[in-house]
Amino acid sequence: MAKNTITKTNFNFPGQKSKYTGKVREVYNINDELLVMIATDRLSAFDVVMPKGIPYKGQILNQIATKMMHDTQDLVPNWLTATPDPNVAIGELCTSFKVEMVIRGYLSGHAAREYTEGKRLLCGVPMPNGMKVNDKFPEPIITPSTKAKDGLHDEDISREDIIAQSLVSEADYLVLEDYTRKLFKRGTEIAAKRGLILVDTKYEFGKTKDGKIVLIDEIHTPDSSRYFYADGYEDGQKKGEAQKQLSKEFVRQWLIANGFQGKTGQQIPEMTDEYIETVSNRYIELYENITGETFVKADVSNIQERIERNVVEYLKNY
Repeated sequence: MAKNTITKTNFNFPGQKSKYTGKVREVYNINDELLVMIATDRLSAFDVVMPKGIPYKGQILNQIATKMMHDTQDLVPNWLTATPDPNVAIGELCTSFKVEMVIRGYLSGHAAREYTEGKRLLCGVPMPNGMKVNDKFPEPIITPSTKAKDGLHDEDISREDIIAQSLVSEADYLVLEDYTRKLFKRGTEIAAKRGLILVDTKYEFGKTKDGKIVLIDEIHTPDSSRYFYADGYEDGQKKGEAQKQLSKEFVRQWLIANGFQGKTGQQIPEMTDEYIETVSNRYIELYENITGETFVKADVSNIQERIERNVVEYLKNY
């Protein structure tokens, strides 16, 4: 199965200046003008990259993000200019802001874990008393995060600290908040048409050479967002049952059940080929539910060769 996945790249594209490796994506700088972003099949949970790739995961993330960028470009400008390969997005070189804009419509995930520990303040934002896990907030809350010094772990940060530490200027931060709320509202509307609830998500932004703030990276994918099925949500909340999720939360829960939460000294449980196939199938299910389209598997006989060919061809004609 491993040969049909892409977990790392080492390309040397025409005009290549540098390469940045994130948890899932690898980004190539071309002539300080373009960024070539490759969505690998790596799976990250609890800020730890799992040892094996998930077939088609990179394609799924890239194609959902591309579609969602297209469906929100009338609201918020974005960096994307082309997708010459199922795993690749190419766009304008931007300087990224050092914060991730997390927005939550419901008390789930990290917020729920904090809440059940008795905390009522998240990133300086109050959370009402008397809520149950997965309840809807009266209004969506923005709970930003920033990268820890190790560059891997995300850390909660308040709006006040972001501005005080000059991570983002106050004027720019107001734009980021405005864009975040607009994108979440549109994402919620798109999800509702598919019978889904957009629970929470994160957005990343950058600044172009001419100073324009644009949406970058991914948007409304199962790696950056959490979805519930609308059907059965109310009933589940009344009965105190867990909500069926469309996100990678199912992987986190499997890891927790197998004794792993990314803490020091913990071992990643073995991911068998059978389990990896179930994760791949789940990602395909996520794709089809989120987009309303049938997933078409790309040719994975030699992914590296395919990506290199498609990117070089694009750059030749750029």
